[in-house]
Amino acid sequence: MKNNVGGIDKILRIVVGLGLVGATAAGMLPVWGWIGVVPLATGLMGWCPAYGLLGMNTCPLKKPE
Repeated sequence: MKNNVGGIDKILRIVVGLGLVGATAAGMLPVWGWIGVVPLATGLMGWCPAYGLLGMNTCPLKKPE
């Protein structure tokens, strides 16, 4: 699995995922809030299967040495 989730994208996924999971655990959201595990996991792993299927990549290009 090649990383396809870049810096800002990664941070946003982690923040949104933690927000959804936290709000659900606190009882502020119904059970659908556990879907926040998905952006949290993809943000932590740096790889999104949907990006792979769509051919997207938000990682910066690495310069050859």
